[in-house]
Amino acid sequence: MTRLSGKTALITGSTDGVGRLVAKRLGEAGARVLVHGRNPERGEGLVAEIKEGGGSAAFLPADLSALAEVGRLAEAVQQRADRLDILINNAGIGTGGSGASRQTSPDGHELRFAVNYLAGFLLTRLLLPLIEQSAPARIVNVASAGQQALDFTDVMLTRGYSGTRAYCQSKLAQIMFTIDLAGELHGTGVTVNALHPATYMDTSMVRQAGIKPTSSVEEGSDAILNLATSPALESRSGLYFNGLREARADGQAYDPKARQRLKAISLELTGLSFPISADDGSHPGS
Repeated sequence: MTRLSGKTALITGSTDGVGRLVAKRLGEAGARVLVHGRNPERGEGLVAEIKEGGGSAAFLPADLSALAEVGRLAEAVQQRADRLDILINNAGIGTGGSGASRQTSPDGHELRFAVNYLAGFLLTRLLLPLIEQSAPARIVNVASAGQQALDFTDVMLTRGYSGTRAYCQSKLAQIMFTIDLAGELHGTGVTVNALHPATYMDTSMVRQAGIKPTSSVEEGSDAILNLATSPALESRSGLYFNGLREARADGQAYDPKARQRLKAISLELTGLSFPISADDGSHPGS
């Protein structure tokens, strides 16, 4: 991997699973790593490991199910770092397994949509000024091959709920945001790409869903770090990868009107004010 001395990276959900390994490997490559998670003991433990390996790291706690805590995390990043070269939106929750019941976030939003998508949308938006001033910089959204088109008449899945549908919808929303943002950031030196890192990695999320792991976190971390650091992708943006290969997401991701609707909903739910361009991401895959 490319040496990352002088670079700063934030990885959400990095106290466990593939995020933890990505954080360790970025630290080994010389980056200053901002570790995020909910568990201070695990977070400080990872920071200690990175420092023992000669790296630099700090732990920033936040529960991303609450939009107020997302805002506080963004403030903490801005206070602790004068640059942000890599943002990896990795935190998420799985399907919950068979029979998962509908849950809501502290803000009243469907929980998987809130954690897997809305938190990353808000965090990225709040950190964009810092990321843009650090350009060339990269944003990586860890999505999934499990995708399902959003029903804009019932985004919060108040009817016919299933954990799998909620998860797949939230992951497609991440990819739609990726393509939309890539168009917006065209020419800034900031790229944004999304990926399915690996299928059923050996993580607590997969095991909690009652699924037998079929791939390793090492495989997933290779794919994430490819988007975060590979010289071959330094000017490519608005892409979706399946592992190390460029792939095609669900068709709704490429519908500008659907992306516009999602963007409008997301801005409203997060309380952000941002101009909505009629162009809406005309440069995906550039």
